[in-house]
Amino acid sequence: MTDDTPEASQDLSALLDDVRRHLLWQEEAAGRVLMIDAKAALELQRSAPSLRARFARTQGTADAAPQPRPEAPPARGPPPSTPAARPEAPLPRPPLASLAPASRTPGAGMRVDAPPPGAATGERPTLDEVRRELGDCQRCKLCSTRKNLVFGSGNPRAELVFVGEGPGEHEDLQGVPFVGAAGDLLTKMIGAMGYRRDDVYICNVVKCRPPGNRNPEPEEIASCEPFLRAQLAAIQPKVVVALGKFAAQTLLRDSTPITRLRGNWRTYEGIQLMPTFHPAYLLRSPAEKRKAWEDLQAVMKALGKQPGSRA
Repeated sequence: MTDDTPEASQDLSALLDDVRRHLLWQEEAAGRVLMIDAKAALELQRSAPSLRARFARTQGTADAAPQPRPEAPPARGPPPSTPAARPEAPLPRPPLASLAPASRTPGAGMRVDAPPPGAATGERPTLDEVRRELGDCQRCKLCSTRKNLVFGSGNPRAELVFVGEGPGEHEDLQGVPFVGAAGDLLTKMIGAMGYRRDDVYICNVVKCRPPGNRNPEPEEIASCEPFLRAQLAAIQPKVVVALGKFAAQTLLRDSTPITRLRGNWRTYEGIQLMPTFHPAYLLRSPAEKRKAWEDLQAVMKALGKQPGSRA
């Protein structure tokens, strides 16, 4: 026996309308993927009985007087522009790019306090992840004059990291940091500390050569700084040696001259940091090598190293 009452037909029509609206939303919002909005489903369940329940209530009572049915509120669902995620789908890890400064046109203002890649997720990035995110960087105008991007080199789990200012001519040609005259001196300094270059990690504040070896500009530093901080977060060294004022002032957020910063232990993100003179400055001012050696001896003591020979 079927129920041919007008109320049953109205119930069926209303339910089909609900189903039609839901399927149209699914088609617009998710294509072929069936998505279930738990909130909307719960409201629909509360406001409209299932088809089976409706017919079970009406079967065998066709002769009875029809009972008034509370009017169901219109079905609600999320707008097509914000579809609900499937509960079983894992949440994707946010890309590192979302944490780095967005690409800007040359000369545009840049934030200098942008969080390093990986900071928002609380996860420790790897150097490979940071390098992939840096990509063929176009975030500042240095990209238009560089020959090679100079990311960094050395031991990815080094206990000691040296941070310089930026690539010079030789570094720009080879894509490796500190390979010119200043690099030769740094290699001697590292050897005098009882390490090889492969034992430590070496990088710069900016990853592209400023034209004519000029000082990096604030927006250029701001573009690269999140990646420098991500490199240090990936390596987690025991000690960072900041070579020169740009490295020290950038990492410490301190504009104190390097002549006053050097030789004094500071802390960066829980890591001991020693500011000292840049090797290029030492080549121009050989008399300052003694002070730089004193700074490096303090680093050796903190790392439990015995002095070798002076650089």
